[in-house]
Amino acid sequence: MAASSTFFLFLVVSVLVVSASAGTQIKVTNNPADKLVDIINSNRTAHKASSLYSNQGLACIALQYIKAYEGDCDAVGGTDAKKPADSAFAETFAPNCGVQPATLTPITGRLIGCQSKYVHADEAFSTILIENSKGLDILYNKNHTEVGAAASGSDGGAPYFWCVLFSGGKTNSSFVTEGGEAKITRPGCFSGANDDCSESNHPASGADDWSRSSHLWPFFATALIAMWYAFGL
Repeated sequence: MAASSTFFLFLVVSVLVVSASAGTQIKVTNNPADKLVDIINSNRTAHKASSLYSNQGLACIALQYIKAYEGDCDAVGGTDAKKPADSAFAETFAPNCGVQPATLTPITGRLIGCQSKYVHADEAFSTILIENSKGLDILYNKNHTEVGAAASGSDGGAPYFWCVLFSGGKTNSSFVTEGGEAKITRPGCFSGANDDCSESNHPASGADDWSRSSHLWPFFATALIAMWYAFGL
């Protein structure tokens, strides 16, 4: 009886370990910047405009664009609004992203917003980035062919910035990254990256570890139940 119980427990635990391992190897795309690009393209196609190519090089530059504000939310809008110098794209942004400067193409539009509270992509789109008719004009501009989005806190906390850059470049020949991958920098997320940058892993929230571990609780609970029956605890 003891041998059969031990064998049963071995089978159950083996299955649980394999299942848990498989679950942790599945890549879940939960990047808020990717979500923002999806929202932008959904809105464009709903208004008979073309869907835009998600360019990771352009998106990485959008994150660098955010970092250029150095956490100064007041510089984003209003009477004190500022924007990074055009020279920063080639001199700073492109090198920091691993984007080949020769492949930089003109920016055809930008949307940027900042506030003290972090919100999800859909709310950032509707309440922060598209505040008026000017934002809609930028969104539906027919000269856009590519888009890159980024989201970031400042030094791991508030304020929180959202930035979308549009370009009229040609797919696969503009904002080309060295080695095919843009450089990952923290804090912040940018669209099109092969990077696990979920909203729960965003600087606004420390819930990522809990989110991941919570998926394993059913496995551990089942293992405890199996041990209970196997050994008559």
